Amino acid sequence: MNTKIITAVLSAIPMFALAQPTGVNDPSQLDGKLGLNTITTALPFMSITPDSRAGGMGDAGTALSPSSLSIYWNTSNLIFAKEKAEIGLSYVPWLRQLTNDIHLSYLSGYSQLGDRHVVGGSLRFFSLGSITFTTDDAQIIREDKPSEYELTGAYGFRLSEKMAIGVNGKFAYSNLTGGLTVGGIDSKPAIAGAADLSFTYFNEDAKFFGRRGSYTFGATINNIGNKVSYSSAAVRDFIPANLKIGNAFTLEFDDFNALTWSIDVQKLLVPTPPRTVSSTGAILAGQSSDVGTIAGMIQSFYDAPGALLKDDNGDKLYNDDGTEQIVKGSKLKEELNEIMIATGFEYWYNDLFALRAGIFYEAATKGNRQFYNAGVGLKYNAFLIDISYLGSLNGRNSPLANTLRFTMRLTLGK
Repeated sequence: MNTKIITAVLSAIPMFALAQPTGVNDPSQLDGKLGLNTITTALPFMSITPDSRAGGMGDAGTALSPSSLSIYWNTSNLIFAKEKAEIGLSYVPWLRQLTNDIHLSYLSGYSQLGDRHVVGGSLRFFSLGSITFTTDDAQIIREDKPSEYELTGAYGFRLSEKMAIGVNGKFAYSNLTGGLTVGGIDSKPAIAGAADLSFTYFNEDAKFFGRRGSYTFGATINNIGNKVSYSSAAVRDFIPANLKIGNAFTLEFDDFNALTWSIDVQKLLVPTPPRTVSSTGAILAGQSSDVGTIAGMIQSFYDAPGALLKDDNGDKLYNDDGTEQIVKGSKLKEELNEIMIATGFEYWYNDLFALRAGIFYEAATKGNRQFYNAGVGLKYNAFLIDISYLGSLNGRNSPLANTLRFTMRLTLGK
């Protein structure tokens, strides 16, 4: 098992949250273009895709046909599952090119109760492996195995023959420092309570090009929860609230061959970091992110700072109140850049063997995650296994780059 070295200094405590926005300071912003302005959150492990099926289709899983992994994607979709009950187990390696002891494990299951109700639950566990904490002069403090987990309870309800709603309740716990005291400040675990809301429309009698098929529309808002902190002195940060809207079209060529196209659009419902004066923190463009959860979700649709407006001499232009003038249309452009797109295809032969492929796109100024996926699925009686692979489209390494993800599922009744 590899050992990773972390220097335990006071300034590092907020970094453990992966969530402290610093404002926009990218020089490319100064020439009227949008620069890097990534939205970061605490508890990012809550947004890691555990599903190897959707993980082979560009992470486009919001409207895919339901399985036990739908508790992550869209609980309301479980109402339309053909199987009355199922359990699933996923394993996701992380940073495999650097170390072999960081991984995500995900256990989930559901059971339909009659025609109108479904209940389920899941356990997500993220292990950061073995870490040696040291002082800034390389003196070893102790060894630890930081971890994070999330417990979820799920419920779905049928509204009509073709529509259903769902709700998840979550408890998330992140202990990255083991209570380490640094510079006289005690670190602490981050604890969050959160909810997911979901809706599904499903038409199993759709027609495409004169052939039978099905159509699914899904919409979810995930991780609506409290802000968290890893120390009493740190600013409380948002968890990764997320809006996802998905469509899936399945075309049945005959009794043996079927093709599904799935496409998701998603957006973080977290405030965009404003442009600030580095020395004072004064906001020059954009809006303060020091707001509550619901206010932050609403603000996330209109708070992008945009790109700076300059005169012919290359000097920034200011408004009467001292804020920077912004290039017309750049705020809207930045808001649109915050929308991520995932799409993929799945081919099934005789409900026994599946081939999958997909891509995921995120704007370069918002994180630059651009990757392709490929995957396979095998089914034998009540047992299913899904395997997926991820590769980079832009040369930038992903924590999942060049690794395989695995999901095993067992159906328990029809």
